[in-house]
Amino acid sequence: MRPTPLLALALLAACRGGAPDDIVANGTLQVDEVDIGPIVPSRVVRVFVEEGDSVAPGDTLATLTQATLAPDLAIREARLQAAQAHLMELERGARPAELRRAEAQLQAASAEADRTAGDLARAEQLAPDGTISRQQLDNARSAAAAAAANREAAAATLRLLREGARAEQVQAARAEVASARGAVAGVQATVEELVLLSSVAGVVAGRHVQPGEVVGAGQAAVTVARAERPWARIYVGERMLPYVHAGQEVVGTLDGVDGVRFAGTVDHISTSAEFTPRVALTERERADLVFGVKIYFAPDSTGLLKAGLPITVTIPVPSAGAP
Repeated sequence: MRPTPLLALALLAACRGGAPDDIVANGTLQVDEVDIGPIVPSRVVRVFVEEGDSVAPGDTLATLTQATLAPDLAIREARLQAAQAHLMELERGARPAELRRAEAQLQAASAEADRTAGDLARAEQLAPDGTISRQQLDNARSAAAAAAANREAAAATLRLLREGARAEQVQAARAEVASARGAVAGVQATVEELVLLSSVAGVVAGRHVQPGEVVGAGQAAVTVARAERPWARIYVGERMLPYVHAGQEVVGTLDGVDGVRFAGTVDHISTSAEFTPRVALTERERADLVFGVKIYFAPDSTGLLKAGLPITVTIPVPSAGAP
């Protein structure tokens, strides 16, 4: 939020008018403004408000678009689907058909290993008397060793299928799904941000864009003034500061508006002193230390409290005999 540029230096509190001991000071009415714009560069499609329109929280102010968002969202959704499918595959484990195939391969490998083992046994019996050559014996040994290795490999494959994926693999797959889901959510959030909504109740103080214009990230498209909460800053001298505290009720009056008093409350008091504004007082008074006091006024149903108007604020001070 930022105050309106229609500022005027508030005048130091002085005892004039009202009760003799009251603090009376002049200030300038201001309202807080909220600049509403996109978080990414985008093009304006439509603006739904004009300057002076009243808006409530959640009202649509403008809609924007970005050419790359739709394909980017499609890519991220596809990656999410692939990650989810991979995780589901790991969690479910091997299909029955895969198990049956692995079991059949193990049976075939076992049969081949038994056959080659028998061939090797017969070859070893025939080799001593020269019935078979040394080369045939070596071939039988190689075939038996290869068949035994194939059986071990088939058995290991079947064992892994039955055990399923390792916990580390499942955890990594779940992390991949979470990452992909976050990427999709990020793009979807950007899409939602391209519909500019009012975050406060107030009056449109500025419409800064037109349909077709490109708006930069953080650039204000619409400014909403919180006209229902006008405020003013006054300055109180150090001698009168002990009589002012946060939450204290005050009264404001406007020049030329007789008989109308506006209720207000002290919001906070500046924690550091400053010198009286040079344009405010006499040469002698300029050296006095003052403290800024921010006053918020109650919601105005009269429509008289306009930003930039000077307002006189009276802060009641208890009399010396009061408890």
